[in-house]
Amino acid sequence: MKGKGKTTTATPEGIASPDKVETRLGTLNFFDGFPDEATVERLYDNHDFQRAVQAYLLAIPAVNQAAMRKALLQWGPANPPPMRFLNISPEPFVTVGPGDYQFWDLLNGVVQSEPPFTGDPVTLGFFASIGIEHGKPFAPDTRMKRILTEAASVGDATARALTYRMRDKEAYYYDGSAWRTAFLGGYGFKRNGIKLLDSASQYYFYATGVTPAMEAKMVGSGSQYALAFVDAKGRPLDGGRTYQLHVPANVPINNFWSVIAYDNQTRSFLQTDQTWPSVTSKDKDFHTNEDGSVDVYFAPERPKGARNFIQTIPNKGWNAIFRLYGPLEPWFDKTWRLGEIERVE
Repeated sequence: MKGKGKTTTATPEGIASPDKVETRLGTLNFFDGFPDEATVERLYDNHDFQRAVQAYLLAIPAVNQAAMRKALLQWGPANPPPMRFLNISPEPFVTVGPGDYQFWDLLNGVVQSEPPFTGDPVTLGFFASIGIEHGKPFAPDTRMKRILTEAASVGDATARALTYRMRDKEAYYYDGSAWRTAFLGGYGFKRNGIKLLDSASQYYFYATGVTPAMEAKMVGSGSQYALAFVDAKGRPLDGGRTYQLHVPANVPINNFWSVIAYDNQTRSFLQTDQTWPSVTSKDKDFHTNEDGSVDVYFAPERPKGARNFIQTIPNKGWNAIFRLYGPLEPWFDKTWRLGEIERVE
């Protein structure tokens, strides 16, 4: 047949590209497998964007540390005089990375300040693919700045979805419960030798850093954490509504327990008229029911008769962490179960 050489073989199915491919990027056009100029441009934009989004998720831990360092430098110079201790507890400062283009400048600062070859090659490869590499200037052109800005927005949005609507069922303490661990896969976020990328991203988005002691099982000492981002029916927690958390009697602790409300935007304490948005078993006005159980209320105004109360803010979402200090075996074997956060209709 005209156009074929003397030695030809059939092309296996799935190898050759059609002339047109319909994708979420639109129609991609090819001439006998060769992409046209518009398709090449579209594919490279998407390639750079995908690399940037994944680089954002991988960089959250490093950028958190850079954000904290930047904040702490307010109170002292990067060549300090002899050590002195400052109480900055009352001072506001940021310990989480931004969700816009500033993220990349912070990441570049980390990469440039650390020795080369620090970190795993794949992660460093993602950073290098978007122009961030040790010893080289970070100078994205207009096109790449646009891509990086959008990627930061999508990266932040993705991290929020992974955190607030985590879909891995193994993370939840009980069937049908909103309470879950932040440490799926342990402090290293690994299972059967596999890195749990989503678990790592959600943790570092929500918190600044990690240590083994934060998740280790140490009966009678250490601490354990349970997080809730939705109510008992799976609805986001609304600062304009009233909620009740019933804590059954005999909380399995050696020391004390607490529940604290956090701002969904900043992942920091919810800022209200209360000094601390918390209830703890060590509070001076802590109230226990006759059967030893405790009821905690969350609302913009203290509900009538509510003794243990955490104030929330209308039109602001929040989440909660229940902490156990000196957790005992009934927490680990789940013979004691924490109640859900119930919306009071």
